[in-house]
Amino acid sequence: MDSDKKFIQEITMLTTEQITQFTQDGYVIVPDFKTAAEIAALRERAAQIVDAFDPAQSRSIFTTKEQEQHIDHYFLNSANNISCFFEEEAFDAQGNLRQDKSLSINKIGHAMHDLDPVFSAFSRGPALAQVAQQLGLQQPQIWQSMYIFKQPGIGGEVRWHQDATYFETDPVSVTTFWFALEDATLDNGCLWAEPGGHRTAMRERFVREGDLVRVEKLDATPWPDDSTAVPLEVKAGSLVCFHGLLPHYSAPNRSPVSRHAYTLHVTDGTTHYSPQNWIQRDASFPVRGF
Repeated sequence: MDSDKKFIQEITMLTTEQITQFTQDGYVIVPDFKTAAEIAALRERAAQIVDAFDPAQSRSIFTTKEQEQHIDHYFLNSANNISCFFEEEAFDAQGNLRQDKSLSINKIGHAMHDLDPVFSAFSRGPALAQVAQQLGLQQPQIWQSMYIFKQPGIGGEVRWHQDATYFETDPVSVTTFWFALEDATLDNGCLWAEPGGHRTAMRERFVREGDLVRVEKLDATPWPDDSTAVPLEVKAGSLVCFHGLLPHYSAPNRSPVSRHAYTLHVTDGTTHYSPQNWIQRDASFPVRGF
């Protein structure tokens, strides 16, 4: 057993070069982090959740545009739940789904890592704990999980943003763990990021007060453009880790191929987690690490 643990550590440990890249660029790509079997299990479970979802429960869409106008009780309740959200273009003018439900869901969120055994197994383990430690997270706390479908043809754009906007800590500590469940390419809406952009200011803060939310503008630094941003094309199984202040976005998916991904947002328990962040936990549902 000890030899197995040593083997796990050896194959998952970030190299000095990878840690340096994370420090300099604000992100690092770790190829072949998850196996095909692990990915298949997560995809199968996600499909089961969508299959069981009744669209009559909610027609809530997920969008990063004018968010205050699109936040509803369904979204807020999803903070510590398992909920499905539709793509912006899922419905026609008459309110009917343009295509099958399985091809219309934008994402599942936001607490599968704690509420579902399959997602919990994928989200935890010594390999992830080690990566988190090497990236400087002393007490990792997983606040949010999202299964993102980026559906063929209608996969929505995710505008430029920083994840620290939604998980403010003092000092900034949120780190994103983004798993490619399918190949992510320019054609199907891969991530784009600005190397070194994590050294820029936090531009916005997403604040929740009861059932009211607002986006506070903090800094006028412009978002990146094609002259400074780079595409992060990765193969299925890759893990992309990035700093909470790293500006990133993804384009719409107009291709016939989906781009499934799974993300975790993790803060350091040694930092102060803002009581105005939209996701909160108490003793009845404590936040946990890897």
